[in-house]
Amino acid sequence: MSLLSLDEIKVLTEKQEGLCVSLFMPTHRMGSETQQNQIRFKNMLKKAEEELIQSGMRNTNAKEFLKPAQELLSDLPFWRNQRDGLAFFLSPKNRRYFCLPVDFKELLVVADQFHLKPLVPMLSGDVRYYILAISKNEIRLIECTRFSARRVDIQGLPENLDAALNLDEYQKRLQRHAGTEDEKGKILLYFQEVDRGLRPFFRDKKTPLLFAGVDYLFPIYREASTYAHLYPRAIAGNPEELSEEELMEDAGPVMEPYFEKERKKSVNQFYEYYGTGRASTGIEDIVKAATHARIATLFVATGVQKWGTYDPGLDRVILSGQGSEGARDLLDFAAVETLLNGGLVYAVSPRDVPEKAAMAAVFRY
Repeated sequence: MSLLSLDEIKVLTEKQEGLCVSLFMPTHRMGSETQQNQIRFKNMLKKAEEELIQSGMRNTNAKEFLKPAQELLSDLPFWRNQRDGLAFFLSPKNRRYFCLPVDFKELLVVADQFHLKPLVPMLSGDVRYYILAISKNEIRLIECTRFSARRVDIQGLPENLDAALNLDEYQKRLQRHAGTEDEKGKILLYFQEVDRGLRPFFRDKKTPLLFAGVDYLFPIYREASTYAHLYPRAIAGNPEELSEEELMEDAGPVMEPYFEKERKKSVNQFYEYYGTGRASTGIEDIVKAATHARIATLFVATGVQKWGTYDPGLDRVILSGQGSEGARDLLDFAAVETLLNGGLVYAVSPRDVPEKAAMAAVFRY
């Protein structure tokens, strides 16, 4: 299994030899329902075989083509350790799959290129936030997007409460006092040291910082924090036994209002520029702009495909049917190009694309 990254996407965007199968399906993580994972995958492979034959491949060649996928069916540990969704890609010289925290709708695409649009939300990196997972025993700072998480090492950040405070000195100062106020005072000093260690890292940032810790700690951290963008809600509970990825998944519902606010900002920007030449819903305009790294923000409709080809020599887009030679989903193409060129991509339901178009873009210039 590969880790989803822009580097992996670049590999999958390279021209493949022969037909490509792109398969997306929901999966179950645990319990008796995990058996449905294999059954669903097997059924989708049968559909893939039928589509390969319809595309002109001989029956025996189609079976041989799908053999690397069929081999995965017998990998029981793989099927028992799924997440919410599986993305699987197969060509004559390439097999890659990703187990992801996304409940994909079932989708099969057989074409000359891999279909990557369902992965775009997981790699659109501009919408970032941080999680501060903290207890008395451990501190972790985690950089997150909606679907990815990585730990950030900060020099000067204490490892835990004992490291943050000289407890012998602290006890001498408080030996005449007892009770919960002493405990709160100790934690407040601890959090002030944490805040001091984080200041250089967050000095020029406006990125939300989400607190993860047991309930009673969050009000104390709010009192200690000097960071203006500390998120008003928190992940409740002891984070020590949770991985970075699990914390990111717990953060999803908490951060959803922030993601929605950022999306609405992008929608408003589209309408601010619409009609000025800085925004468009035209497929040809958007595909060309995507290849020239001109797109700042792109909305693409999920479950919608517009087939055609792009000629880079002539800088020309030709709309066609799915079965046409060299045809690919132009929404998928524009989304991936925008992503690889540093733009922000929203893969949303058709009703959430501005003007209810298949695509809508805000251009950098």
